Amino acid sequence: MNCIAKISLLLVLIFASCNSSAQKKEDYKKSIDSIIQNSNPKFNGVVLISKNGKTLYSKVEGFSNFETKKLLKMDTQFEIMSNSKLIAAVLLLLEVEKGKVDLNAPIKKYLPELTQTWADSVTVHQLLNHSHGIIDLQKPLAFKPGTDFKYGNLSFNLVAKIVEFSSKKSYTEVAESLFKKLKMNHTFCYSKDKKQNLATGYYNVKNQLEPDTSRQITDETLGADGIISTVSDLAIWNNNLHKGKILKPESYQLLIKNTILSQHNFFGKEKQPYGYGIRIVEEESVKYLGHTGLGDGFSSVNLYFPESDINLIVLENQMPEDSNLFYASEFKIKNFLLRSDLLSKK
Repeated sequence: MNCIAKISLLLVLIFASCNSSAQKKEDYKKSIDSIIQNSNPKFNGVVLISKNGKTLYSKVEGFSNFETKKLLKMDTQFEIMSNSKLIAAVLLLLEVEKGKVDLNAPIKKYLPELTQTWADSVTVHQLLNHSHGIIDLQKPLAFKPGTDFKYGNLSFNLVAKIVEFSSKKSYTEVAESLFKKLKMNHTFCYSKDKKQNLATGYYNVKNQLEPDTSRQITDETLGADGIISTVSDLAIWNNNLHKGKILKPESYQLLIKNTILSQHNFFGKEKQPYGYGIRIVEEESVKYLGHTGLGDGFSSVNLYFPESDINLIVLENQMPEDSNLFYASEFKIKNFLLRSDLLSKK
């Protein structure tokens, strides 16, 4: 084969490789589009898949407000509900880094107003991984602290109070100071007087949407469920948190350490490791970390795949009445990603 023929063959191979890569890219976009278009219940929200700060896939589908027919946009804000817990855990670990909080100390040390006898035995660590046994401030513990897992909001309401006690500032002030530092310009703590570009939440009853008329979030629950954010801001959060730009390495390892096991249908039928406000899934084809959120007519999923540095963030301003349909589209998108070649090593 002469030199010109060799160069021609090389160019053909390069073109074929590029074309194949582009084809794969379009294929995964079409596949995710198909999941969204054929979802039941009908998808109404925003999807972002990003890698190293760059968008691989984004989709906006539906209305921010069905009554006014206001369309959703990429910068529409959503209540992220229990995805707020990870933020609270990080804020508390920042107080630990300053030497102001001891994870192994009883919570009574930081919450002196608690008069319950169990406040002297439940530790800060046990609040963060839901192994505390607290089911009601006025009731005995459900189990000996550290021996079981029971998920709930109450413990993270107390986490926020510890942040306030340690920092001598309001939880909103501490959280929003970090958001500002990270340039999460569309993220804030919920306040009834501060709606900005917040979508209306809806309950989905057999694909009939009814506006949420209650409010789960209060000034007392900001640590558990009170953060308002966008898909892009949550990608900024992930890119900073998981790359060592917020916490020291030893603090980050505490955050994602397997301290107890728990089961959640979105993450599989088997129990998976749980850290501080975050789940660590190691039994799938690739490892990933993340959490879900649900309430006030909103659904949220925030996942990070460390080996490929990919984020999957899905925010919806609807939640199904039927619990079997919670995170239906999100579950299918996640499973598609786990089967795709997008999650190859970075």
